[in-house]
Amino acid sequence: MPTEPTRAPGAGQSADAILAELRGLREADAPTRGGRTFAYVYDAGLDGLDELAAAAYTAFATVNGLDPTVFPSVARLENDVVGAVAALLGAPGAQGTFTSGGTESILLAVKTARDHARAERGVRAPELVLPSTAHAAFHKAAHYLGLETVVVPVDPLTFRADAAAMAAAITDDTALVVASAPSYAHGVIDPVAAIAAAAAARGVLCHVDACIGGWLLPHLRRAGRAIEPFGLSVPGVTSVSVDLHKYGYADKGASVVLYRDAGLRRHQYFAHAGWPGYPVVNPTVQGTKPGGLLAQAWAVLRYVGDDGYAALAARVAEASDRLLAGLGTIGGLRVLGDPVPGLVAVTAVGGTGADGGGEPDLSLLLHLADEMRERGWYLQPQLSFDGLPPNLHLTLTPATADRVDDLLADLRAALGSARALPPVSVDPGLAELAAGLDPDTLGPDEVAAVLAFAGLGGDGGLPARTAPVLALLDALPRALKERLLTEFIGSVFRI
Repeated sequence: MPTEPTRAPGAGQSADAILAELRGLREADAPTRGGRTFAYVYDAGLDGLDELAAAAYTAFATVNGLDPTVFPSVARLENDVVGAVAALLGAPGAQGTFTSGGTESILLAVKTARDHARAERGVRAPELVLPSTAHAAFHKAAHYLGLETVVVPVDPLTFRADAAAMAAAITDDTALVVASAPSYAHGVIDPVAAIAAAAAARGVLCHVDACIGGWLLPHLRRAGRAIEPFGLSVPGVTSVSVDLHKYGYADKGASVVLYRDAGLRRHQYFAHAGWPGYPVVNPTVQGTKPGGLLAQAWAVLRYVGDDGYAALAARVAEASDRLLAGLGTIGGLRVLGDPVPGLVAVTAVGGTGADGGGEPDLSLLLHLADEMRERGWYLQPQLSFDGLPPNLHLTLTPATADRVDDLLADLRAALGSARALPPVSVDPGLAELAAGLDPDTLGPDEVAAVLAFAGLGGDGGLPARTAPVLALLDALPRALKERLLTEFIGSVFRI
């Protein structure tokens, strides 16, 4: 039933009352500081950093990034921030843009490649070639911008893109080829040099999604870790995306997309003079942009400094080493692939040997996620896909370094508790029925019934234990799964 909208209070409220209510709302959220949430948040653990970012945002909160001729500070800040990224990952002549996040950076890179393919090669039915582990943002960009996706399976043991298969998938209609450094799902770096060379041989652009690793990996290299090149210095790489609100530790809303040269970046821009208002030129999807997000990113980069980031990267690497070593001693858990420091994907398997023998066990894995959440940890469940096993994703930050031993101890206990629970299973009859449903023809009542059965109906929230819900989602056909997820999020944002 539709929810009646709530009007703003007529007389207004006091600042103290408003802030108290906001603090109360935050109490139900996962913690963003303290090292117990292993997805979505990045905590440097540095004293004063949050306060500096907030003060920098406040200083520029009323600045509109739409027009740097009116607010020239915007150009100075953006040139500084993009220049810092170019110094790490660029090549002579590299140019870039500050964006609101990795998704916008990726969308702009895809838009640039599409328009470049149209203008330079006459492509009219552009395709996007990407490994199956590429971030969902590429599929979103293709959906928005009218590209056909060509998804190439990855190596099932290493989870890295198959360079030869990627090369074979390139056609005369390919506008962009994608590699990850690293992939979000498993934390492994694709063979960037080989993929970029194959793209260049066909005159096709190559984008490296370094949203999660672009700021971390170069500093890991400074800290003594062996990291293969992946930026614009690699021949054939024509653009890179780097999130500063991840391992740059800026607040959310800070990313950079970097291009090999200004001519390529020009395809990203939108300009319009065919209306009676002011002349419009937008580098990004946004027109009006908050100057505060740019200012806080600029301030954080200067506060931490290059040496500081190298020290933080070393701390992440040390935490990763201890976590991987500890996971190797817990029978029934298996790390997937050979992840770079900072990211870990671990699956639960049948059997309890120290070698992690056995097949992936979805029920045990999902129970483990619930058990860990009850112990105050958030590990991100990732469902099976195209033969790749379900797993729990962990993102490590400097703030988690002191938590690794506690995490491992709770993982051992939680795994024992998870094994004692009855297996989560999906009724075969329901799975068969779901396979025959057409998501495009389901009516509101039918969708509501399926959501209710899945445990996603009613109040727009999730049950305390999500294992039954996720097990059902794992079993559903992709199209139905996507329809239900769409309807679920619509139930969360009810108005």
